[in-house]
Amino acid sequence: MKKFLFILTALLSMNIAQAADFVPQEGKQFITVTQPASVDKEVIEFFSFYCPHCANFQMEYKIPQAIQAKMPQGTHFVKYHVNFLGRASEDLTRAWAFAMATNSTELVEDALFEAAQSNRISSMSDIRKIFIDKGITAEQFDNGINSFAVNGLVNKQINALEQYQVKGVPAFFVNGNKQIDMGGFSDSNSVQQFVDNYTATVLYLLNH
Repeated sequence: MKKFLFILTALLSMNIAQAADFVPQEGKQFITVTQPASVDKEVIEFFSFYCPHCANFQMEYKIPQAIQAKMPQGTHFVKYHVNFLGRASEDLTRAWAFAMATNSTELVEDALFEAAQSNRISSMSDIRKIFIDKGITAEQFDNGINSFAVNGLVNKQINALEQYQVKGVPAFFVNGNKQIDMGGFSDSNSVQQFVDNYTATVLYLLNH
């Protein structure tokens, strides 16, 4: 028993030391892109409800939540849905714009992921039902889904997608001109180390 506890303690100490020693490297964990640096500290995540990795980031690994919990004060974190993946991607981009406009993103995000991942979304009617099931009234949804504010947020997502030349998701950009390179974490020894180092890279860029 004492031997087991000694080994466990040693392993935990090793993991903590590895986390403390981790320093992201440009060209490996992140790259500089041809965009001007943002004036304010910000993180932009491009995602799709159809993307399995995006679903894992949100619901299993909880990377966006970990980043937001440790961001410097005054940092903006925004998530934009891409419209190039999945048959109802344009409807989901509009639905996400509606969620942003009504401050209901946290309310519906996981449910939209679950529905898209299980191929239960084929039209705006399916999306509407999810919002209603989560407490948004039918009147709110019907009056808001094509509103001026939502149209503006749809265009904002599309313009950002073009500006950052996003080809795949999830894609994280920090302070405008730094992009996280997921391939740079391929040597992670565990899922937890991947999550910790990915999160640490975003936070490192926010603070430097």
